[in-house]
Amino acid sequence: MGQLDFKYRMLRDMRIANEEVAKGERFGFGANWARFLKSLNDDRICMAQNSLKQLLEIDDLSGKTFLDVGSGSGLFSLAARRLSATVHSFDYDTQSVACTAELKRRYFPDDSRWIVEQGSVLDSEYLQHLGQYDVVYSWGVLHHTGAMWQALGNVAPLVSRSGRLFIAIYNDQGHKSRRWAWVKRNYNERPWSRPFLLTLGLMRAWGISILLDFKHLRPFASWRQYHRERGMSPWWDVVDWIGGWPFEVATPDAIFKFYRDRGFVLRNLITRQGYGCNEFVFLRKWSLQK
Repeated sequence: MGQLDFKYRMLRDMRIANEEVAKGERFGFGANWARFLKSLNDDRICMAQNSLKQLLEIDDLSGKTFLDVGSGSGLFSLAARRLSATVHSFDYDTQSVACTAELKRRYFPDDSRWIVEQGSVLDSEYLQHLGQYDVVYSWGVLHHTGAMWQALGNVAPLVSRSGRLFIAIYNDQGHKSRRWAWVKRNYNERPWSRPFLLTLGLMRAWGISILLDFKHLRPFASWRQYHRERGMSPWWDVVDWIGGWPFEVATPDAIFKFYRDRGFVLRNLITRQGYGCNEFVFLRKWSLQK
């Protein structure tokens, strides 16, 4: 892909992405992440690093390359870079790209080992110029593309032969997932409904936990401790959950079989019984023979 062609495609994707958000066809993920960055601190960054180390089963990423597909806030690109990886971040959402670039500016200015750019995981020609990576990471992204199975297939060739694929995909709850799809569509198409739908989402996600906290005389303890899992914010995650559109889901079995048929072996798995994301770490089969 020539440099001029690449710049043209980037500008085209930026324009289309912004138009989709304006029309209510897509949630403004980047605007949400920009607000999240105001609460970002070293404690949250360390939690993000620890979550990568735990699921990838590594101590650091020295000598490794890390591709962040749909970098969002940029938190996990930053975590990977602080673990000494060479990082390439891209996102379809214009403001998400800006958020990731801002974190690079804050923590790794003028660093040649961290690239941030606009790109779409559905653009096969764009992906071809990226090459392959030791870790391909896409947490809670591919189900928001509008073509989840295409996106899941597109990331597979980006994993090097000795690499890991770390993805998180919304759990398929059948009719419950279809109800949530209705909520998400209305949140984006009907702005007047957002306060009501956010209240609904907050009650659904946190109502029982907050009541139990009060019962055990530790008000809002669960809310305050939420960041310890991945360094994220409970409020902005609720906004992301309610607004996140497009929206697709998959069962753990479906994801496992999809990547098994493409030469991957499941290395690590965290499943959710409710509406959250199932997390998967896959390896290429041949890497286990070393």
